[in-house]
Amino acid sequence: MIYTLTFNPALDYIMKPKSFELGAINRSESECLSCGGKGINVSRVLKELGVESSALGFIAGFTGDEIKRRLESDGIATDFVRLSHGMSRINVKLRCGGETDINSKGPEIRQDELDMLFDKLNSFKSGDMLVLAGSVPEGLPEDIYERVIAFVSTNGARTAVDAAGELLLKTLKYRPFIIKPNHEELGQIFGCDMTNESDIEKAAAELQHLGAANILVSRGAQGAILLDENGDFHKISAPYGKTVNTVGAGDSMLAGFIAGFLSTQDYDYSLRLAASSGSATAFCDSLGTRADIMALFNSAEW
Repeated sequence: MIYTLTFNPALDYIMKPKSFELGAINRSESECLSCGGKGINVSRVLKELGVESSALGFIAGFTGDEIKRRLESDGIATDFVRLSHGMSRINVKLRCGGETDINSKGPEIRQDELDMLFDKLNSFKSGDMLVLAGSVPEGLPEDIYERVIAFVSTNGARTAVDAAGELLLKTLKYRPFIIKPNHEELGQIFGCDMTNESDIEKAAAELQHLGAANILVSRGAQGAILLDENGDFHKISAPYGKTVNTVGAGDSMLAGFIAGFLSTQDYDYSLRLAASSGSATAFCDSLGTRADIMALFNSAEW
């Protein structure tokens, strides 16, 4: 079973004003509401690709109830810890000549509630996979990713990590199955611009030396580079299309790779499905659908 863990899920309220002026009354021409959070995005795209998963994390208040309701109505299993206080986030996403996001802080997570999450993780077994994605909310221990990975690894579960900086680096000693930094995050880790393939390959090799089995580096419009656990590099260009939304594109790419690898164990196939999934999301207003993903996967215009 695949599990995704989102510590601070949200409802994303996407608004499209024709124009925007700070300090004035602005009116939206259209809006939509969807579940947000990197792990939740992974679960949603996995569902599109026919792969079942269970979404874990923390929810609170009426917004938490709505997150749970929406996911389950889409056929995604959930096993959230419900907090006794506060409310899950509502993030405002303005789409007006660019992407402007206002992300909320989210509720406090107390120690006894964190313990409830670990009780759920205790049921993991060999063959399961846990996807950890996103930042750590204020108030949780800074080493929470390490603690979670160490905990589930004792039962033989594999892990996939999509995080930045030290949060990512500190997980490598637990040998995650796959990590997915983008080229900018990779540059921040190594203190230089990742402007060419050679630099990315050297950095990926160093991350593998530190413990990661597979390293998938997303490069936006330039595609992606994968270093597999056998030490071989795989590269793919991005399919042709107009980028209208970058939110969730990296999460979609990770979901595509996981779905492809679980079904085929083939790295080239998995990378192509990953690139198709990420681009399908980038080319539309929300997460890519199965139809969008497979249309790109089968297209010759790469």
